[in-house]
Amino acid sequence: MKPTTRTFSDAWGWPLGLLLLLLSLGGCSALLFYPEPGQPFTPKRAKLEYRDLTLTATDGTRLHGWWLPAKAGVAVKGTVLHLHGNGGNLALHLGGSWWLPEQGYQVLMIDYRGYGLSEGTPSLPEVYDDIAAAMDWLQQSPEVQGKPLVLLGQSLGGALAIHYLAQHPEQSRRFTAMVFDGVPASYRDVGRSALSSTWLTWPFQVPLSWLVPDGDSAVRSVGQLSGVPKLIYHSIDDTTVPMINGIRLYQAAPPPRVLQLTRGGHVQTFNDPIWRKVMLRFLEDPEHFNGLRRLAEVPNYPDEK
Repeated sequence: MKPTTRTFSDAWGWPLGLLLLLLSLGGCSALLFYPEPGQPFTPKRAKLEYRDLTLTATDGTRLHGWWLPAKAGVAVKGTVLHLHGNGGNLALHLGGSWWLPEQGYQVLMIDYRGYGLSEGTPSLPEVYDDIAAAMDWLQQSPEVQGKPLVLLGQSLGGALAIHYLAQHPEQSRRFTAMVFDGVPASYRDVGRSALSSTWLTWPFQVPLSWLVPDGDSAVRSVGQLSGVPKLIYHSIDDTTVPMINGIRLYQAAPPPRVLQLTRGGHVQTFNDPIWRKVMLRFLEDPEHFNGLRRLAEVPNYPDEK
């Protein structure tokens, strides 16, 4: 079985729910998180070896994670820290990284506080402590040492990572490459887009969008991530986090960086083997990779038969 990332797992596209939350919560950081407790399945369903991990944040919150080792008999090329989007839990985001162990990349996935089997309630800035706990684990794990470290941040996970790493440049320098997929450049702009998508919320899109917290948005921080090659995926079909977000993030990011336009739904990128191959080629030579520039090279999505 090839796991897929559930389309609704990023909740940006729920304009009515967003409106109600904006009115009731006054734009607090709870707007950003839509966790699901529990563990509907494990990587065994995808016939992957894995290890359950318990990480502890600085405030004592216990976090659940998965360690996916490289496939037996395959030389280890590096380690990928996979930070998932704002809905669901680990199992529902396995579609982003299940394919990497077969290619020689070991993977660390974590559930933020309040997600899956992790303790606590997700909020900002506390969730940044969860990323710090993952970085500490990677620092101490013997199987990670001496190998390239790669960041894979999807949707909200990418936005959280960008802000965290901008605030902690010593952590940013540990990565040899960063891959971002469907990342919102501005939380406020995505909120405005969601509010404009239905007649009920359209008249309120501007005033209500200002209730969405925007100080930690990726576009404000990505300029500080210098010296690390960045591959920025964004789908031209993405209606949840529109393509302009990827363009803005690319424009604000310091080189070396590549904007790779894709096809398909929000954070469904790695369902398509083409985009998996593109990421692997990027990781082979991050400094000089130019991306797949011609959309004519990409098959129509979805397949029309």
